Formats: sequence, C-alpha cells, structure tokens
Amino acid sequence: MNLTSRILQEAVDAFAALPSIGRKSALRMVLHLAQDKFDKKSKIKQAMKSLSEDLKLCQCCYSFSDTDICAICSNVTRSDQLICVVESIKDVIAIEETNSFFGKFHVLGGVISPLEGVGPEDLRVQELVDRVQGVENCELIMALSPTIDGETTIFYLSKLLENNAVNISTIARGVSFGGEISYADEITLGRSISNRQPYSQNVVQ
Repeated sequence: MNLTSRILQEAVDAFAALPSIGRKSALRMVLHLAQDKFDKKSKIKQAMKSLSEDLKLCQCCYSFSDTDICAICSNVTRSDQLICVVESIKDVIAIEETNSFFGKFHVLGGVISPLEGVGPEDLRVQELVDRVQGVENCELIMALSPTIDGETTIFYLSKLLENNAVNISTIARGVSFGGEISYADEITLGRSISNRQPYSQNVVQ
C-alpha cells in the first residue's frame, strides 16, 4: 500500500498492527480521523495517553484498574471467600457480563504450557497461594479455558493447594472442550459458573 503521505502511511501501519485490523480497515480509520471535524483525534489521543500512563494492575487480583485496588476487590458486598481463577483479563470481563458471579477474581496471566515454555513460575501462582492463606471457607472456581493446558494448570494448582483448607471447583462443561472462556456467550458462561462442580469429581483416579 503506497500512500502519498509518510504520516498517513505510519498511521496505517500503527492501526494495522492491532489484532483483527487489516490494512484496508486501518486505512479507512486513518482517513476518517484525518478528515474528522469533531475532535475525535483529541479524544483518542487523551485516551491513549491515559492507557499508557494511568492504567494500573490491581495489586490484589491483577486485573486492570484505575487505582491500586480495583472496584471489584474493594467492593465489600462481594465475597472474599469466593475467588474465580482466570487466565486473562478478558475472561474477567466475560464473566462480569454474566451478572451471575459475586465473588472476586485472580488473573493468572496465562496457563501452564510446556510446549510454549510457560511454567508455574511464569504465572501468578505464588500470589494465589499467598492470597488464600488464612482465608476461611475459601473456594477457588477454576474458570480456565477447557484445553489441555487449562486442565494441566487446574491439576497443578489442585495438587499445590491440597494441604490448604481450600475447596476447588471447576465450571460446568457448558463451555466445550477446546474453547475459550471469553468467547462463550453470557448465558452459557453464567450457567457454567452457577453449576460448578468440585474438582475432585472431575479427576480420573
């Protein structure tokens, strides 16, 4: 794609680097912004500045937040004893959209994947262990994507925590094996959380 302006070309390159944005879509966006008369560029510039400089990771659950502790973790009406363990922040968003979960979250930052070179030390596993220490009647809902790596991670965490007074459950299989949590529809995902099962029932002895 050869453009008459280096500035336009660099803008198109930047937009095209985003997931699911092709070069033609990027060009349409750039041309729209270049001809904009309603100050959209300034709003986008300010949003990008805040995204770069002000967005934080919650020090408790590791989801995105405007403050050191996110709105979910600081909400006293949500249970500290019920923690939903997820792979990524987009899974937090997907589960919140179900309006069926009233506990808190822990974002691992991925799953154990030997083929990808990802081990427990690359995830927020120790932070989870530290978090559940001393929490009475704690239940961890393992809401990881039902893949081999997700199942491996759940098994590892269950063994790691088996000497702790922690109940471990998994979401019901309304989410098909091999799928991703964030792509499930709200009704299926909500029912999967509501109908969760103790993890020990799912382990083949």
